[in-house]
Amino acid sequence: MVEQLKTFEDNRLAIEIIDGYTEADESFCEKLFKQKSDAGKKPINILVKLDEMKITNSDIKAFFEDGIFIIRRFTDMGHIAVVAHSKVLEALVPIDNVFFERSSKGRHERYFDISKIDEAYDFINT
Repeated sequence: MVEQLKTFEDNRLAIEIIDGYTEADESFCEKLFKQKSDAGKKPINILVKLDEMKITNSDIKAFFEDGIFIIRRFTDMGHIAVVAHSKVLEALVPIDNVFFERSSKGRHERYFDISKIDEAYDFINT
């Protein structure tokens, strides 16, 4: 399930994935992103809180569709804050940054431990 943590009038999105990630969740995230993009609020800075997400309760097709959407809309994205309590995600985010650095200047993805969520909000505010 996806919930919007906060709503912003500007170019920021803040969502939390709780339990699993489904096709309905992916569609909801696309809708939120498109609303910002269609309103000209670019680049779109995103905070994604994942500390309560369970991969085992998630739909692989949703992740695949999400990946395709990201590739298609990559140029509309700005900073991405991944908030969790996971050593695996903490290790994967720098790998994503290699892709970000090569494809677009000014875009950066950072991992934040759940205890640093205020810093994550500051990061997407830039």
